[in-house]
Amino acid sequence: MTTVNPTPASLPAALAEPTVPVRRSWIALIFAANLGVWMAFFTPIQVLLPQQVERIAPGDKEAMLAVVTGLGALAAVLANPLAGALSDRTSLRLANRHFGRRHVWTACGAVVGAFALVVLARQDSIAGVAVAWVAAQVCFNAMLASLTAAIPDRVPVAQRGGVSGWVGIPQALGLVVGAVLVTAVVTGNAAGYAAIALAVLLLSLPFALLTQDDPLPREHRSPLRARALLASMWISPRRHPDFAWAWFTRFLVQTGNALGTLYLLYFLTDGVRVADPEGALLVLILLYTLGMMLTAVVAGRLSDRSGRRKVFVIVSGLIMAVAAVLLAVAPTWPMAIVAALLLGAGYGVYLAVDAALITQVLPAATDRAKDLGVINIANSAPQVLGPALSAPIVVHLGGYPTLYAVTAAVTLVGSVLVLKIRSVP
Repeated sequence: MTTVNPTPASLPAALAEPTVPVRRSWIALIFAANLGVWMAFFTPIQVLLPQQVERIAPGDKEAMLAVVTGLGALAAVLANPLAGALSDRTSLRLANRHFGRRHVWTACGAVVGAFALVVLARQDSIAGVAVAWVAAQVCFNAMLASLTAAIPDRVPVAQRGGVSGWVGIPQALGLVVGAVLVTAVVTGNAAGYAAIALAVLLLSLPFALLTQDDPLPREHRSPLRARALLASMWISPRRHPDFAWAWFTRFLVQTGNALGTLYLLYFLTDGVRVADPEGALLVLILLYTLGMMLTAVVAGRLSDRSGRRKVFVIVSGLIMAVAAVLLAVAPTWPMAIVAALLLGAGYGVYLAVDAALITQVLPAATDRAKDLGVINIANSAPQVLGPALSAPIVVHLGGYPTLYAVTAAVTLVGSVLVLKIRSVP
């Protein structure tokens, strides 16, 4: 159990700025919970859904998979800030016991989301697959909203870079662990879904059950009105310019990431012309994950010690831009290996430090999860925008060299614009 942070008498613990460093056990539990969530996000998209859609509609698998994943992405964009706003207002009392406002969303999201995956495995129509996947996305985004808010809720500013580094690693590691689980450990599509469902429960529930989650007194809870709730999703750039710049810079960097990774398999096939594109892609994913794991926590801790965030974000963007330029000017297998390591290293620095920076520009403690959900739109929207931008660039505007040059430019601009943020050094 973590220690409750000391707070002024006028401010409840749920809304106070945390001052007591979190323990290693807390970091380990939130790392595991995030690993479960990202396995649930990525493994179906990369492995299980393509297999299932191909079995149902083999002659139209590409279009049907795009429909299913597109609906899921739309659900994610809507569900994350909404679930965050609801968790900000949660004040649950059962049997004369007050519960915190976050863990109930983590636990319920894990249980219902795991059930949705089991239901998804039994679908034999595209409509059924789409509905079940949307349900799973809603649940797992509710989990993600509550887990993301745990950082500003419980981690002091001076510790957030290092903790954000640990929390960021599962974004890449989840894909690798999930793919190995459903291809090498279990066999069959239904067994794969069941394995991921079980992993979500085993990895996520301990954090919800074993760590402190301060209750929100009812007198500090904002009224729950639909119109006011929807209106709160708009955060005025004029009133909160640093938050607006943080959103915009993350949107640009994530757009660059989407442009650079979407057609990587086709790039290996048609640009690099490797003999085994699928095997080569797995190698690059592993190298990318390694690079990210080597830099995320180290960069986060260095940022904490120095008290500076923006210089690390700029350096991370420069590293990722260099990786993209290498792919543009020298499309060879050795250069692809170097680029994968650099891209992972740069993205590890970015995820850790930018995540910590964002927690320092949130408009209000009462809306932490909702505001982080709005930030998450900057993560999700590029996944929808990326295909719309990448296809015409590759087909009509110069092919893969142009695509990776644009990737480098967008990423670099997004990272440099972090200088517009005034309240964080």
